[in-house]
Amino acid sequence: MDRATLDAYDKDAAAFAEEWHGQPAPVDLHEIVEQFFVRGGRTADIGCGSGREVDWLDTNGFSAEGFDASEGLLAEARARYPDLTFTYAALPELSGVAANRYDNVLCETVIMHLDHAEIVPAVRRLLDIVKPDGVLYLSWRVTDADERDAQGRLYTAVDAGLVRAELASATATTFLDEELVSASSGKTIHRLVVKKPGLPPRD
Repeated sequence: MDRATLDAYDKDAAAFAEEWHGQPAPVDLHEIVEQFFVRGGRTADIGCGSGREVDWLDTNGFSAEGFDASEGLLAEARARYPDLTFTYAALPELSGVAANRYDNVLCETVIMHLDHAEIVPAVRRLLDIVKPDGVLYLSWRVTDADERDAQGRLYTAVDAGLVRAELASATATTFLDEELVSASSGKTIHRLVVKKPGLPPRD
């Protein structure tokens, strides 16, 4: 992950958490999860921030745990939701997260904080931790060019074609591919929902 972005999140974790929890509920995201995720399946939120979506997932029938690269945001999540599990893990490696572990993986507006060279490996690793026949939700904020905001957070201009090509190379089935304004943040984001291939039949 981009070091300056992590430093910004660690420094102002409480303020970011207040901002996110004060935003309108992401009803559009919730509708997508309800439509495509495996009901009752083990679920990971990669880049969970202060834990808002982990709580919603767990409350709504998706047994969920959160992962983030910011220790500051993880501390906020643990304080807000002490009965849920939050663990350190950073893209693209996600060290310590087992392959083929989760029925559902959510990665909401995270990969744009990666350098260009890390984006495809991150997409590959996200799909790697999904079980066969499981579902990956992936989104990022859309920008015309690489930029940093006032807090120093990196927003890489993600090439959607490269993301699609990586998912296609893994023969993932695309359920959703859209660009729209998020109901929660008010920012333009690109969303993809794909299904990982199942295991090949035994002879």
